[in-house]
Amino acid sequence: MRQQRGVALVTALLVVAVATVAAVAMATRQQMDIRRTGSLLHSEQAYAFSLGAESWARVVLARDKRDSKIDTLYEDWSTQPPVSVVEGGSITGRILDLQGRFNLNNLVDGNGVADQDAIARYKRLLRRLELEESLADALADWIDSNIDVRFPDGAEDETYLGVAPPYRAANRLLADVSELRLVKGYEPDMIDKLRPFVAALPEVTPLNVNTASAEVLSTVAENMSLADGKSLVETRGEDGFETVAKFTQQNELSGKQQLTTAQLSVESDWFLMVSEANIGLSRARLASLIQRTDKGTLVIRRQREFREPVVAPVPEADE
Repeated sequence: MRQQRGVALVTALLVVAVATVAAVAMATRQQMDIRRTGSLLHSEQAYAFSLGAESWARVVLARDKRDSKIDTLYEDWSTQPPVSVVEGGSITGRILDLQGRFNLNNLVDGNGVADQDAIARYKRLLRRLELEESLADALADWIDSNIDVRFPDGAEDETYLGVAPPYRAANRLLADVSELRLVKGYEPDMIDKLRPFVAALPEVTPLNVNTASAEVLSTVAENMSLADGKSLVETRGEDGFETVAKFTQQNELSGKQQLTTAQLSVESDWFLMVSEANIGLSRARLASLIQRTDKGTLVIRRQREFREPVVAPVPEADE
């Protein structure tokens, strides 16, 4: 009888132990499911807030198109807004004028034929940034529609088929600046150096002289220096140049072969909205390429991963 009671006690203890382990496992899994669900909800909520920032950008840009004939860096759309506190987190973002940068796809015309003037401008920008001019010919070959190698520094299929893994030249417009990593000669540090001054827009675009940096402005004519570019930035001030003609009449451009008025502008149609939302432990980043026309705004592309800083970098103080 005692032996039977002992067996019953051990069996009861085993049952209790198994039940306890099962209960702990179920509770642990439930907690993990709750946290996973919460994380997914926060992630979706953060992305929804990023889309809200995109909608805000479209409204601001459309209103600016209606109220202003020029675009400068001192208008509402260009101002870095403060961090917005939302339920459970925060969101911040800013709008960038991509026509204030050198459009890499301008290296070819609308028919995919290399544009020699644009290539010369790009080489001037490369020199300004202390990069090799040979990068221009390699990129022009990557974008143009033919398979002929530019002399002496171009690169077509025969160059890229010899690497591991092999691939072919795109022979089409760049989809994004990050595509430069595939082009002959472009190293990550070079691309990082170029990134603040270049864009990859889906069409040939004029340069907005009211939003371009001193480095980019110093490429619009031959034999210009960075000091000339800085002088043009200072001259335009907060109000900007009202017309392209007023820009081309500046002393810094006098007597120099410069871009035609069709290659310059005082307003922009292409912008990038970058935003970041943080909800709980989740974060959502969004870069929206926005085209603005007389009829409104259109989102051309969205990216969840990008390199543009969401908060405007603080310029380094001159030594």
